Amino acid sequence: MIEEKGILFVLSGPSGVGKGTVRKELFNQATDLKYSISMTTRDIRPGEEDGVDYFYKSREEFENLIKNNQLLEYAKYVNNYYGTPRAYVEEMLEAGYDVFLEIEVQGALQVKENFPEGVFIFLFPPSLEELKNRIINRGTETSELVLNRLKEARNEIEMMDAYDYVVVNDQVELAVEKVQSIIQSEHLKRERIAKQYKQLLEDEL
Repeated sequence: MIEEKGILFVLSGPSGVGKGTVRKELFNQATDLKYSISMTTRDIRPGEEDGVDYFYKSREEFENLIKNNQLLEYAKYVNNYYGTPRAYVEEMLEAGYDVFLEIEVQGALQVKENFPEGVFIFLFPPSLEELKNRIINRGTETSELVLNRLKEARNEIEMMDAYDYVVVNDQVELAVEKVQSIIQSEHLKRERIAKQYKQLLEDEL
């Protein structure tokens, strides 16, 4: 029996492209994927659970993890740290689970540096016009902020070359189907299977 290790899948793309919506829909369906739980120094909110919503750490603990290269990526927002713990991801992969990470473009590039064997999927807006509408329809941002986000999105789209796959998010259900196809095809890649069979043959000899 081949013991197959899991694969880290990273879904990323510009702000407003619908990463969270695609991820939620993917996990609403029957799946063995494990969602990569982020770590944060912000206070736990009512109704949240440690190890379910986030791993909650003190600033000192978090900074030690940074120092010891125990995070695949991290960023600071409004005086709090957020990051992806390496240990959790590696434990899940070792146990044979695929791990799914939904993250901003900058974070994804950090993950690629720290974990190049991951599979990187870029979620693309059907058009910049559509992206603009999505950001405006959130109704949470001033027109100046919308412009800044669009400029940022343009820059992030230029970073697409760092990714393995591109999925256009024109319809959520179709985008989810494409992500599922990517997951399936990655498991069937010759290099992955060859590595496992080589190990199997060595064990037999």
